[in-house]
Amino acid sequence: MLLHGNPFSPFVRKVLVLAHETGLAGQIKHRHASMTPLSPDPALTTDNPLGKGPTLVCDDGRVLYDSRVICDFLDGLHKGPRLLPAAGPIRLDVLRRQALADGLMDAAVLLRYETVLRPAALRWPEWIAGQWGKIDRAVDAMAAESVNTNIDLGTLATACALAYLDIRFPEHGWRQNRADLAAWFSSLSERAAMMATRPPTEE
Repeated sequence: MLLHGNPFSPFVRKVLVLAHETGLAGQIKHRHASMTPLSPDPALTTDNPLGKGPTLVCDDGRVLYDSRVICDFLDGLHKGPRLLPAAGPIRLDVLRRQALADGLMDAAVLLRYETVLRPAALRWPEWIAGQWGKIDRAVDAMAAESVNTNIDLGTLATACALAYLDIRFPEHGWRQNRADLAAWFSSLSERAAMMATRPPTEE
């Protein structure tokens, strides 16, 4: 299988973490796709008209996107416990926690584009503040929940979202007044799957 995506993307990392957790990482070749909304990656747009990573090209030629679809697909390929339960209230809870983390990632990626790609004179302070509001409310919601010691797709997505804040916005200080969440994240970050998928030091 071939995975298109930038290793700095939290969505790509979520897929890679799941692949490592399920023992599938060795079956996936990761192609570093470098793209922005202003400069699409030609090889990626051939497989995904949206030009977004992650995009997975399966061995049978099928192409899957986005990260939620890819994670669901990969989770059905291994023999271990499902990281996305097949049915019932627990499945909905995992999906909800994944959605919260994905929403944080969306807002953070948009902030990255706004503050790096858009010329300073054209930036919209109120819009930037709105994205920070989403991020802070999402982290507050994560902190308010009982610390989840289960390893599931919601857990992994949450860890990838918080890690992305550390990478792109280290000055934001999301740990302040959230000691339990910070301790949980620190522990989860030491898992082999998280360590194996850390982005390179330089982009």
